[in-house]
Amino acid sequence: MAALAGFVQVAGVIVAAPLVIGLMRQVRARGEGRVGAGVGQPWRDIRKLLGKQSLKPLGTTWVFAAAPAALAASTLVIVATAPLVATGSPLDPVADLVTVVGLLFLGTVALTLAGIDTATAFGGMGASRAITIAALVEPTILLAIFALSIPANSANLGAIVGNTIEQPAQVISLASALAFVALVIVIVAETGRLPVDNPATHLELTMVHEAMVLEYAGPKLALLEWAEGMRLTVLLALLANLFFPWGIAGTDPGALDLAVGAAAIALKVTALATIMAAVEVFLAKLRLFRVPELLAGSFVLALLAVTAANFFSGTGG
Repeated sequence: MAALAGFVQVAGVIVAAPLVIGLMRQVRARGEGRVGAGVGQPWRDIRKLLGKQSLKPLGTTWVFAAAPAALAASTLVIVATAPLVATGSPLDPVADLVTVVGLLFLGTVALTLAGIDTATAFGGMGASRAITIAALVEPTILLAIFALSIPANSANLGAIVGNTIEQPAQVISLASALAFVALVIVIVAETGRLPVDNPATHLELTMVHEAMVLEYAGPKLALLEWAEGMRLTVLLALLANLFFPWGIAGTDPGALDLAVGAAAIALKVTALATIMAAVEVFLAKLRLFRVPELLAGSFVLALLAVTAANFFSGTGG
């Protein structure tokens, strides 16, 4: 059943990722007084892009061609290892926080190298900004999840989720509250959402993610958009299960347990995506030089979460 749980996770994220993006766009449209294109529009965009010609800019190397596949592959490995539908998966022994953060950084580096490989001013500018943000985001994710791992005495994500289920009072602890806020901020930065980046902008001086993918077209652009959607979906799912794990199946789930786990994570991701999109309606993009200040604040919150977790763990011992 562990293999089936892994299959459900991967298939569910692959199918649902464009819908999560579509939901967030629709919520923003409604909040701004527009009708919106509908939740299914990203799927229609991907289908259209898959039918277009794939173009390769002159002078680019295999790095540019391989970046979309590297981003998608690293994201899918995170999906297969993370406890989304069930706490036990075929890759559960390697599902620790270092693995997840390393895979996230691998995808970011692949896309950054692709932006540099184009040898354009916009690509290099976006790559520089993206790697700067990543250098501040990845340590914060490590610290925030490490704070959650201290009560569980394990860096394994499944063990952390299982410990939260057994001791639900930890959800309202000081360490969990600080880690939650820190993770929300870094997920916003990691996925290029407001106020760190605007996914709908095409203004050259403000672009981060869009600047790196300007030269992509056709199927490779479709794969990139798909991978970014999966990245956002799995990070929201991880946030939900690390702090609100109820409904997730156990290490040896049955078919009914998997169905309940899939329904629970779908509802949690839908709720988080809706809240995030609704908040974005009232936010403006930060100036580029203010973004490190925001991310440094999230790092401090994660560090305080580790300190609080150590203190209360020592007190309890």
